[in-house]
Amino acid sequence: MKRLLGTLAILMMAFLVNGCGIYSFTGTSIQSDVKTITINYFEYKALKVNPNLSNDLTEGLKNEFKKMTRLEQVDLDGDLEITGEITGYDVRASAVTADEVAAQNRLTVTVKVTFENKKYPEDNIDNQSFSAYADYDSSNSLDAVESSLCQEILEKIITDIFNATVAQW
Repeated sequence: MKRLLGTLAILMMAFLVNGCGIYSFTGTSIQSDVKTITINYFEYKALKVNPNLSNDLTEGLKNEFKKMTRLEQVDLDGDLEITGEITGYDVRASAVTADEVAAQNRLTVTVKVTFENKKYPEDNIDNQSFSAYADYDSSNSLDAVESSLCQEILEKIITDIFNATVAQW
């Protein structure tokens, strides 16, 4: 009997939390009347060129929203809309040896994002910058490690954008 009451209590709590329509177990706070999202292609505006980064970021963000939300992705006029551009792609020394030679380099990617919630404009974000970096040993060339570094950096940026837009952390 106690087990039945415990199970019933857990089910009632799940229905109450889910019934609010705002909280989900994935950590999002999307109102129940928000059904669609448009994620526009991220333009590449950084000085140093990485031809795959725009596409990788755009597709990664689409996949994150597909995986973590119930929102239908549409090409135009979504209830939510994300627009952005890659504004920075820089390599700098992050650690220097006693001989004043770089021991480690740091690749940093910066993205500027605008988020529009057409149903709840108080949630809008205008031109917020997101940045992430990864360090690599200077004995490696950027070409040798660029792909894995970019993947690591984009994962961080995608998580940050997701949290800022629909998780509101």
